Amino acid sequence: MITVVGSLNIDFITMADRYPKLGETIIGESFSQAYGGKGANQAVAAAKLSSKVNLIGAVGQDTFGDEYLAYLEKQAVSTNNVERVTHHTGTASITIAEEDNAIIVTPGANYSLTPADIDRHQDIIKQSTLVLIQLEVKNDTVERALEIAYEAGVPVILNPAPYRTIPNHWWPMVTYFTPNEHELALMLKETTLDDEKRQKIITTRGDKGVTFYDEGEEVAILPPKIHVVDTTGAGDTFNGALAHFLAQDVPLKEALKMAVYAASMATTKLGAQSAMPHLTELQAMVDESYVN
Repeated sequence: MITVVGSLNIDFITMADRYPKLGETIIGESFSQAYGGKGANQAVAAAKLSSKVNLIGAVGQDTFGDEYLAYLEKQAVSTNNVERVTHHTGTASITIAEEDNAIIVTPGANYSLTPADIDRHQDIIKQSTLVLIQLEVKNDTVERALEIAYEAGVPVILNPAPYRTIPNHWWPMVTYFTPNEHELALMLKETTLDDEKRQKIITTRGDKGVTFYDEGEEVAILPPKIHVVDTTGAGDTFNGALAHFLAQDVPLKEALKMAVYAASMATTKLGAQSAMPHLTELQAMVDESYVN
């Protein structure tokens, strides 16, 4: 069982042929609304690959919250540990242009999730095979989840996004950090990576795949060649897939390859959660890559 501690957002997505300059208004190509938030995205990614997933988070007492919880249950993500709070459900404004995306997140209910909430749900964390956390909830809430998992001997993946300073005392409680290249650069400004810390770093590098350290040597895992349509949610797909395969006791290198392929598949369609592959789809793509 995987427990995800994190955010739930409603995504408002605008597509355009380019990004506007500062102070400029341009005409977009299309608009859509979708379910997002790094916590829920990663939970759905793991659930689509057949993991049993519990989500600890918060939504507002609004229509968005009602609809989101009903949707997650259909995705086989347990929402028994999602709080209902007075703040509005979190939102994300996403602009897609030039084969990339720019995102502004308004936390709303996500920032209402407290250490006390984590304590109420600590039994779920302690019973988990793996815990997956991001930084779209407050630091003290993240820290409490880390403490409970660490004390129970449950491995933790921390996706440091959106980036905030990583307190030094978090490092022993985290099994793997999964920054992208930008987040890694910020991490390196704030901490010196000794051998122990370096072994905890898995860096996502977009169309260059991922790198990690194996017995002190940096190893790259390259993605398959695909046509990119929308990169939204690719990182979340990677994290959810990595959690799934590690929870299944798949060796790290093989788990990373499967997660890279899952993230690549997610970029071939529009949207975040809707583009995430099911296990049979992912396995078919991997099998095809071995043949070719």
